[in-house]
Amino acid sequence: MQHQHGLSITDFQSTQHNTTFVIFSVYDDVLGKYFQGEVKFLGGRPFGDIIHQERSPLSPECRQFVEETLLEKYNNMEFQ
Repeated sequence: MQHQHGLSITDFQSTQHNTTFVIFSVYDDVLGKYFQGEVKFLGGRPFGDIIHQERSPLSPECRQFVEETLLEKYNNMEFQ
């Protein structure tokens, strides 16, 4: 069954040190819950508990969706 996760960017900010912080909300269709999250991009890679393989409250499918979606948006320069 294909799940329909949803991701909405709330805010983002870049610092002088080439770090970008992204705040978002996400709907995890596997769990049927909404979550708020924040990641920071360092060297083009996202970091944060919400996408950490062992610490994330998200289902594995949704965690992967969030990480891939944020990385795609970052690489498309949507957080400039």
